[in-house]
Amino acid sequence: MNRQSPRLTFGVLAVGAGVYALLQSLITPALPIVQEEMHTTQSTVTWVMTAYLLSASVFTPILGRVGDLVGKKRTLVAALVALLVGCLVAALAPNITVLIVARVIQGIAGALFPLSFGIIRDEFPPARVSGGISNMSAVIAVGSGLGMVLAGPIVGAFNYRWLFWLPVIVVAGTVLLAHRYVPESPSRSEGSVDWFSSVLLSGWLVALLLPVSQASQWGWASTKVLGLLAVAVVLFAAWAFNESRSRNPLIDLRVMRLPAVWTTNTAALLFGGGMYAVWAFLPGFVQMPSSAGYGFGSSVTGAGLLMLPMVAAMFVAGVLGGRLAGRFPAKAQLVAGALLGAVACALLAARHGTPADVAIAAGVFGLGIGLAFASMSNLIVQAVPAAQTGAATGMNANIRTIGGSMGAALMTGLVTGHLQADGRPAESGYTHGFALLAAFCLAAALAALLVPTRRPAAPAPVEGSAVERSGLPREAVGG
Repeated sequence: MNRQSPRLTFGVLAVGAGVYALLQSLITPALPIVQEEMHTTQSTVTWVMTAYLLSASVFTPILGRVGDLVGKKRTLVAALVALLVGCLVAALAPNITVLIVARVIQGIAGALFPLSFGIIRDEFPPARVSGGISNMSAVIAVGSGLGMVLAGPIVGAFNYRWLFWLPVIVVAGTVLLAHRYVPESPSRSEGSVDWFSSVLLSGWLVALLLPVSQASQWGWASTKVLGLLAVAVVLFAAWAFNESRSRNPLIDLRVMRLPAVWTTNTAALLFGGGMYAVWAFLPGFVQMPSSAGYGFGSSVTGAGLLMLPMVAAMFVAGVLGGRLAGRFPAKAQLVAGALLGAVACALLAARHGTPADVAIAAGVFGLGIGLAFASMSNLIVQAVPAAQTGAATGMNANIRTIGGSMGAALMTGLVTGHLQADGRPAESGYTHGFALLAAFCLAAALAALLVPTRRPAAPAPVEGSAVERSGLPREAVGG
């Protein structure tokens, strides 16, 4: 493989990460159809999404670290194979249990995001790394939103199983291309995987995300929710204690404490709360029949078409963000993206009487997502050592997902807590929810303002110095 062909490498990475991102939202509009055809309940069918979320949260940072240790290409191909198997099992699933298991297998491929960022950092010329990461972030953002647009036409033309058969075809080809054309990155961490730490990390992530995602059904004050949250706190403390003393930490906590990392992760948590909640609830809002006093009675396909301005704006903003990085640095892009998200949610709360109102707000939000996605990834990659890229970007994606689960759970409580006499959600539940999401995005912008301004590179450290041996940026150790 000629290592001077970053375009080909990027193309293969983009297809794999894009298909995985697509599967995040592609099945959501079809869940009522899945529920009907598999003769299951609404509470059970929601596990099609919950299982995917939990699996991705566990495997993303772990396989990101494995990639840093044993090779990013090797781990990337394994993640793609898992995605292929998961899609094939889902397409053939005879019942809801098998479908949920298939979604767990698909979630393993969440590691495609940090692995792709790490390969771009290793393989691209330094001057093109920022643009490559911005373009990859745009692909991921567009893929995540495009599922809402494509689900209706695919199900209408075929059936819901083709939501998995089509990815099977694409991913099978991507596995072969990745094996043939993606080079093995030369940058490796030393050491081994701390599997005890991996178990603790998996435990606190599941114990946190499970009650948050199910709180609307179980009740925030229920024993299950409170008990699991308490378990999450205990396991998190045990994980942090073990990581701080491990010779081979899964995630170097010194890296997580870097000012540029923790501030970016805080912004990711808050912005993720707004982003995922809008993706989850805006299609349902426009599908509400006008007899409810709001909504447009849109079909699944019609709701997807109203999301098109968001998807297009995501792509444009993500691509332009990388090209403008010299004059419009990542920190400024993150602040701008979060502020655009706040404006969009405020617009949805105040003006949603016509499809044009919703389309405009969706487009503004898409600009915000495109800028924020690209800038968060770039800020993390710029702040951490090359050997920590996979684990650090994996945790950033996880933190964004945790924020999304919290935002969606709070939005669910507001929407389902205000019902009309006919059992439909009241308009006030949505307006209050969108106002809350605007506050989330505004808080993300404030957190982004705390991200340190990147200083010019310091002179290379003296060989064998403490800074060099640490493997951390100089500011992490007081240099």
